[in-house]
Amino acid sequence: MIETVKLKEIVGRYLEGTDKYLVDVEIRPDNKILIEIDGDQAISIDDCVDLTRCIESQLNREEEDYELEVGSAGISQAFKVLRQYKKNTGNEVEVLLKTGMKYAGILKEAGDQHILLTVEKQIKPEGAKRKICVQEDVRFDYHEIKYTKNIIRFK
Repeated sequence: MIETVKLKEIVGRYLEGTDKYLVDVEIRPDNKILIEIDGDQAISIDDCVDLTRCIESQLNREEEDYELEVGSAGISQAFKVLRQYKKNTGNEVEVLLKTGMKYAGILKEAGDQHILLTVEKQIKPEGAKRKICVQEDVRFDYHEIKYTKNIIRFK
């Protein structure tokens, strides 16, 4: 059976020294291998094809039959690694907590243990007739987050 560790090593060596990085490796029971990559810049189809060829050159189909699919992390998919959070700093994101609470705001900071999200809140100051919009920074530890993903708006 093909091992995840071996695939991560192959992909890691191939992507070393580039602005691209491994997001996920999944091996399904039917030996379908799914590899997801991302980059600080856009990922092209050629990047996926070249990585596919590299992986296939290092695996032996005589020993193990498999199906290989290499793709880029989709813009609407949830973030899976810290580098995706860092790449999207300054972008509008949606954060769903494990408690079910959902927040939308600007990803201000992505640290090793937590993120900082700038959200807008409507508050009514004492003595005022109308609510006003204020910005507040909210901190979430990664273990609290179910998912974070980009918000895509068409203006």
